Amino acid sequence: MTKSGNKFFSQVMGYMTTKKNKNKELQPEQETVATSGADSQSSGEAPATRSVSAAEFELLQSKLAEAEAKKQEYLDGLQRERADFTNFRRRTEMEREQLGRWTTGETIKKFLPVMDDLERALANRPAENSWASGVELVYRKFQATVEKEGVIRIEAEGKPFDPNMHEAIMQEPSDTYPSGTVIAVLQQGYIMGERVLRPALVKVAQ
Repeated sequence: MTKSGNKFFSQVMGYMTTKKNKNKELQPEQETVATSGADSQSSGEAPATRSVSAAEFELLQSKLAEAEAKKQEYLDGLQRERADFTNFRRRTEMEREQLGRWTTGETIKKFLPVMDDLERALANRPAENSWASGVELVYRKFQATVEKEGVIRIEAEGKPFDPNMHEAIMQEPSDTYPSGTVIAVLQQGYIMGERVLRPALVKVAQ
């Protein structure tokens, strides 16, 4: 090997020896840092806490009480709104039901004269007449339909006169009934629940 080659080889070996020694010096420092971190974790020390002064504590209590009051206020308002809505829904259902009954009653009222005509026809029907039997069948079906809707006939004959249920169109003396008693029904009256669809036209004893 030439002289210049020996010199270059010596420089390379010197550089590698210096780098190896530096790595050995750095390794204990890294181990020391890692060990110190593990020791701090394994010690289980609680993080430092900050003490609260009496003024701060009173302020926190005041804010808590204010929040509780707000919560109760909102809860009371919600309960009132819920109660109002429940009452509104119940009232609406009742009004809708009443409207339905009123509409049904108005419709039935229009057919009451038809029932009157059928009754008069049956009262004067000839005996053994098939046509009259057919009319009676129609009348009974008609009567069953209105009764199914809650419409019933007003009982009047022999009852004390009631201006809410009866309409007197004539009076006459009677030896059978006391004064103020209905002695005859000239036209049937009908009620639906508590509603009078049509008062009965009656004759009253004097």
